[in-house]
Amino acid sequence: MKSGIVGYGFYVPRLRITVEEIARVWGKDGKHVSKGIGVTEKAVAASDEDSATISVEAARMALEQSKIDPQKIGAIYVGSESHPYAVKPTATIVCDAINAGPDLTAADLEFACKAGTAGIQMCAGMVESGMIEYGLAIGADTAQGRPNDALEFTAGSGGAAFIIGKKPSEMLARLVDTYSFTTDTPDFWRRQHAEFPRHAGRFTGEPAYFRHLVSAAKKIMEKNKLSPKDIDYFVPHQPNGKFPEQAAKTLGIERHKLEQALLTPVIGNTYSGSSMVGLAAVLDVAKAGDTILVASYGSGAGSDAFIFKATRHLEKKRAKPPIREMIKEKEYIDYAKYVIHRKKIKGL
Repeated sequence: MKSGIVGYGFYVPRLRITVEEIARVWGKDGKHVSKGIGVTEKAVAASDEDSATISVEAARMALEQSKIDPQKIGAIYVGSESHPYAVKPTATIVCDAINAGPDLTAADLEFACKAGTAGIQMCAGMVESGMIEYGLAIGADTAQGRPNDALEFTAGSGGAAFIIGKKPSEMLARLVDTYSFTTDTPDFWRRQHAEFPRHAGRFTGEPAYFRHLVSAAKKIMEKNKLSPKDIDYFVPHQPNGKFPEQAAKTLGIERHKLEQALLTPVIGNTYSGSSMVGLAAVLDVAKAGDTILVASYGSGAGSDAFIFKATRHLEKKRAKPPIREMIKEKEYIDYAKYVIHRKKIKGL
């Protein structure tokens, strides 16, 4: 393939709440639910933050890092489960905020936690076909979870943005190949007007997450005649801290190849941003020639897999500060402040 990543950026809110604090409020039930999820704390979007503000901050960082003229962006796609409007695109907000357009196409995407990577595929296709010069794909969420549900202990906030282009002199990571694996597997859903999503408990594991993500990762490695030893970094979707490790083990990928991308234990599951912030973390450290395997997962269900090859331009054009430095800047809040910021108290 001729396209690749020419710019990237990210944003994670400063506020944090620990899993221990959530469990304290719910007593024995909370301690039981939070046990063994592999998450210690999660990022919390403040009252004045949402998927639109996260998307704008990530996009601005990507533009600053890449020095790409926003007027040359021909497509903007924002993937999210928590768009601030039911009918009003987040993508157009981003468009004006970064001074792009109006000569572009823009749309919001939704496919659970893989909507952002679907945007990368769409931008790559348009760039390679010659329809556009650059495309901007964003995955961002302020994830919700019903009080004392397992999701409340993991659902975090954050996102990442990737500019896709095809000029060799600008490319940070070349897209070698992409492959998707999709079925109708209803492991997680939220009906219209429902405030919180529901999930099928343990069913979200083996027949959902593992079947799709592992199948996509295996298939793209087979297509490209790669073995687990050929992979330098593995970036899976991260619903918790335990599933990614199990996926890597199933694929025969050594744990140290996962560690750089694994952010969920300290910021939570950022849903559409999950695998994308993981990829950003890898681009912060990868060296020329490194092979990066990305496998997103979205409930409902599907997985988008990618093989990227880091180029010699990456080391000179990394995003600053790196994401692992950004997330060190944090402020802890208690559960009372958390429910206010996440608007879980009615009437406010």
